[in-house]
Amino acid sequence: MKQIAKALLQIEAVTLSPTEPYTWSSGLRSPIYCDNRLTLSYPDIRNMIIDGLVDAVESAEVDVIAGTATAGIPHGALLADRLGLPFIYVRSSAKGHGKGNQIEGKLDSGARVLVIEDLLSTGMSSIEAAHAIREAGGEVIGIQAIFSYGLPILEKNLADANLSATSLTTFPELVEFAESTGNLTKSEIHSLREWQQDPRAWSDLVTS
Repeated sequence: MKQIAKALLQIEAVTLSPTEPYTWSSGLRSPIYCDNRLTLSYPDIRNMIIDGLVDAVESAEVDVIAGTATAGIPHGALLADRLGLPFIYVRSSAKGHGKGNQIEGKLDSGARVLVIEDLLSTGMSSIEAAHAIREAGGEVIGIQAIFSYGLPILEKNLADANLSATSLTTFPELVEFAESTGNLTKSEIHSLREWQQDPRAWSDLVTS
């Protein structure tokens, strides 16, 4: 959905900086930074995203919506409320106190669960959440994200985990819109596309 790509750029939930790259927590250098939590502060954009999520899952047989902690929780909860479905969220690891829960909320064995994520890069946080849901007896029918970098490693990781994932908008769509605005040079657009094909090689090149 190009309107969502446009909105993410306009409010700077996604920012592009091919000449002055960001540093991710992994240490990799990247020309893009994404924080979809910003969308929560803009009611019109927030509703646009929830409308998109509703359309994306409308035909699926879903019993429970699951948000990944922490960024997938608010959009997952809003979607569950819109659909009138139960909501759970999945921590990155079990709590070290109390009941030691990793999944918060009620999950019945055999329930069909859709995992909501704000952003897909390697997909590992969503895959780990899906593993936790499966171990608790749930059936993960898929992962739905707001935005995906569309990295080659994502497809491999999903295939290895026997999972599928979709997103409302993708890095190529976002770059296409950015290119249409004329705010980036042809060289910068080329650099962005090179990064998507091999983020590590791109990072090594800009840091050398």
